[in-house]
Amino acid sequence: MARRSLGTRSDETEWMDDATQTEAAFRSALRDLEFLNRISFGYRPTLHFLDRLVARTGAKSLSVLDVGAGGGDMLRRIHRWGGDRGIAVALTGLDRSPAALLAARDAGTPGAWISADLFDLPADARYDVVISALFTHHLPDAELVRFLGWMAQHAAHGWMINDLHRHPVPWLGLWCGTRLLRLDPMVVHDSTISVARAFTRRDWQRVTAEAGVAAQIRWQCPFRWAVSAQAEG
Repeated sequence: MARRSLGTRSDETEWMDDATQTEAAFRSALRDLEFLNRISFGYRPTLHFLDRLVARTGAKSLSVLDVGAGGGDMLRRIHRWGGDRGIAVALTGLDRSPAALLAARDAGTPGAWISADLFDLPADARYDVVISALFTHHLPDAELVRFLGWMAQHAAHGWMINDLHRHPVPWLGLWCGTRLLRLDPMVVHDSTISVARAFTRRDWQRVTAEAGVAAQIRWQCPFRWAVSAQAEG
């Protein structure tokens, strides 16, 4: 077990970002990622953000864009969240991988889907809420700064990022846990790289300042960051 320094963000490549991966391999990894999200309470920061936004605005309906939506598991959770609270949700997933669309459809993900690079979305496309979960650590710093401004541009009521905290505890936990649970090889390989590519509070303070966005940065148990903003009024 060789762990690189976690003092700065890693630029090591994850297998999931390799466009030559087969659809079968991608789907297998998505299934195990959904399992990890479920047992680690990974959906909770995003759902809590939506709770706060609805409490503040009194909204009874929301259009939600999920960027880097993968197999659509977050959208399915938001659909359930809306049903439990009587909130009508119009859901859209955006992911550049064609395999993500197929996996999301097969899993019964409700809503629309956009298979494209996020920066190709028309400038006038607007949603009440723009979210991303476990996506931003895939971006180099320059693209992350651009993405922060992009979220603010496309979100009418607010935006929210849910991603990992770069720290030895989750790194070690994922190294051990993914192997003990015999998870998909792509998930085993990418899990610790995801942590090494992830963020500290100082990272978020720096990139939000560079992007010129005012954001709330919250540490979430266990070892996640929730970075968000809500429109005034």
